Amino acid sequence: MGISSSTQKDEQPPTTTTTKKHIFILSGQSNMAGRGGVKNKQWDRLVPDDCKPDPSTIHRLNANLIWETAQEPLHADIDVTKTCGVGPGMSFANAVKDYITGVIDLVPCAVGGTAIKEWAKGQKLYEDMVRRAKSAASSGGEIKAMLWFQGESDASSQTDAESYKSNMENLIHNIRSDLGLPSLPIIQVAIASGDEGYLEVVREAQKSIDLPNVVCVDAKGLELKEDNLHLTTEAQVQLGHMLADAYLAHFG
Repeated sequence: MGISSSTQKDEQPPTTTTTKKHIFILSGQSNMAGRGGVKNKQWDRLVPDDCKPDPSTIHRLNANLIWETAQEPLHADIDVTKTCGVGPGMSFANAVKDYITGVIDLVPCAVGGTAIKEWAKGQKLYEDMVRRAKSAASSGGEIKAMLWFQGESDASSQTDAESYKSNMENLIHNIRSDLGLPSLPIIQVAIASGDEGYLEVVREAQKSIDLPNVVCVDAKGLELKEDNLHLTTEAQVQLGHMLADAYLAHFG
C-alpha cells in the first residue's frame, strides 16, 4: 500500500444531469469519522493509495450542502470538535467505483463520542443526517445505503448496552421512513473497541439484528491505535474494503 502526502484541495467537480449518482450515507461516531493518522491532535496528512481522490467519480457533500471532490479527511467539517484523519469512506468508494456505472456521492454525518440515544429521531444528529441525505438526493441521485459504525460510547453502561439493539432497530425504521426508502440497505460495523465491561453486549446486539437488508461487518481483529479505541489508517483501509465487499455481495 503506497502512501503519499495529501495535496491541496481539488476544485469542485463538474456535474451533469445524465450521470447516475450513487449516494452513500456515512454515519456513527469517531471510527466512521476517521482517526487514522491522528496523534496528539494532529493528522499526519498521509493518504493511502486506496483513499486517493478521484475528482471525476467520488464526491462528498460538505457541511454547506455543496458537492465537492471527496478527499481525506472526509469528516473534517462535520466532526468539528475533534481532529479527523483517515476513515473507511474513501477506501470504500474507491473499492466500489469499478463495479458500478456512474459516480459515488458520499454524505459524511458521523460525530465522535456520540451515543446511539443521540441519534434518536428528533435529536440534532439524527435530524441533521436526514436533512443532509435529503439534500444529497435532491440533486437527482439515489441513496444506495447507510454505512453505520457506532457503539463504543454505549459499551460503558449496562443500561445503554442492553438497550442498544432496540435503539438501533428504531434508528433503522426511522431513517427508512423519513427518507421514504423502506428497503434502504444498512451496513453496520460490529465495534472492535470500547469499555470491556459491556463491549460484548453491544457487539452481540449489533450482530443479532435481524431486519431485511441489514448486514453486519465485524471490525474485531482490525488493528487499533495506541489508545485501544480507534482504528489505525491501515485498519480503516481494510474496513473500507470489507464494507465494499458487503455492499457488492448483498446489494450491488
